[in-house]
Amino acid sequence: MEKQATIGSEVSISGKGLHSGKLVTVTFKPAPENTSIMFRRTDLLDSPVVMANVDNVFDTSRGTSLKENGVEVRTVEHLMAALAGMGIDNVIVDINAEETPILDGSSKYYIEALQKAGKVFQNAEKNYIKIDETIRFSKPDKGIELTIEPAEKFSAHIEVDYNSEVLPAQSADIEDINDFVNELASCRTFVFLHEIQFLIDNNLVKGGDLDNAIVFVEKMPDEATIEKLSKFYNKTDIKVMENGVLNTLKLQFPNEPARHKLLDLVGDLYLLGAPVKGRVTAKKTGHFANVEFARLIAGSAE
Repeated sequence: MEKQATIGSEVSISGKGLHSGKLVTVTFKPAPENTSIMFRRTDLLDSPVVMANVDNVFDTSRGTSLKENGVEVRTVEHLMAALAGMGIDNVIVDINAEETPILDGSSKYYIEALQKAGKVFQNAEKNYIKIDETIRFSKPDKGIELTIEPAEKFSAHIEVDYNSEVLPAQSADIEDINDFVNELASCRTFVFLHEIQFLIDNNLVKGGDLDNAIVFVEKMPDEATIEKLSKFYNKTDIKVMENGVLNTLKLQFPNEPARHKLLDLVGDLYLLGAPVKGRVTAKKTGHFANVEFARLIAGSAE
């Protein structure tokens, strides 16, 4: 019989929120059995709680964000993925701003913090969401499709295709959630250069940095664009490499973007409140589709 788990000791990690640019500290604390994952906004009066539950998702436009009783916690997917990958069922996440730190754009540093805190098994039996029949979510006009089939453990296959020469169609797999730490945790978020330009122009990604995202370049930028990027990110010698990626980061895996999308999917599905036993197949998915898919799964489990 598998047991629930929490962490062995308190551990903190700090960084900037991707969109807010605010310096924020997240502190993971041990929690009793059947607590699940709860965020506690320590910067607000009486430290209100926001449960990490798919019913509390209110925005998926630039990440997965939660709101409960008017209190928000934004961009939770990388943190949630780390908890899922470590098999942590119960934890209190104290946070002193509205957005989690982006760190390097992956789950790597969250994983390292949780490993430092240690994993402690509890007395209560571990809860699972078991899939009894195939569940599908699709948006045919956008090529989005997610399917989960009954299985004895969690596994997933994902395919991404941006119709781009610099980011060709690719796929990634995870055959067991225990593979998350080595196969997915370090895979960073990615963005196209034209998207960065739009976000900068609209006063977003204030905490963004060319060290926490892989930047793909479809059209060679002019000198004015390079100068603007250099000024915004306070970096010199920015250039486009032969593979169409800015020279600020090197790919860790040829399919790192697909692996990161799989990381996001793991994090979004953990908002179900328990790990899933099922085989997931996903095509062209993102946070909106992930969350709608999770809601379908939650509805089937009621």
